[in-house]
Amino acid sequence: MSQDTDYQNNPLHGVSLKQLVTEIAEHYGFKILFAYLNINCFANNPSVESAVKFLKKTDWAREKVEAFYLYKFKSLPRASDEQFELPPRDRIVPPDQQPGRPAELSLEDAERLREKRAKKAALHDRAAAPRPGPERRVSNRPQTSATDDADPWAKWKK
Repeated sequence: MSQDTDYQNNPLHGVSLKQLVTEIAEHYGFKILFAYLNINCFANNPSVESAVKFLKKTDWAREKVEAFYLYKFKSLPRASDEQFELPPRDRIVPPDQQPGRPAELSLEDAERLREKRAKKAALHDRAAAPRPGPERRVSNRPQTSATDDADPWAKWKK
């Protein structure tokens, strides 16, 4: 089976960005798109034209919208780890996976998802924060060096 045939099964094959944004905006509305994707083009001056203009310039946002289209609007199962590393337009969808009905989304679900992501980010930040060890200074008092003792105006020169 050639790769061209595999790409034919990808719901993004042959769909322009404008068509994609129009479909999801008509189905969900700009408020839900902003709530789930957190991309300002869906909140500030929400229109298909302005969103397409922004998404054409911004790769990360376009990939986020295309992934939303595949996995929420077309209800495809999550891609394998190696396929997930590729941009959504380059992913190969197995022939046995067919697009389904759009997922039912609500602003309440989006808020719960946002809170869950915020908690996960806070845990990640807390785990990544350096812990003070014996070699680190714990005091807030500035350390003085030999040059500070020799020159009382040294701290004012900085």
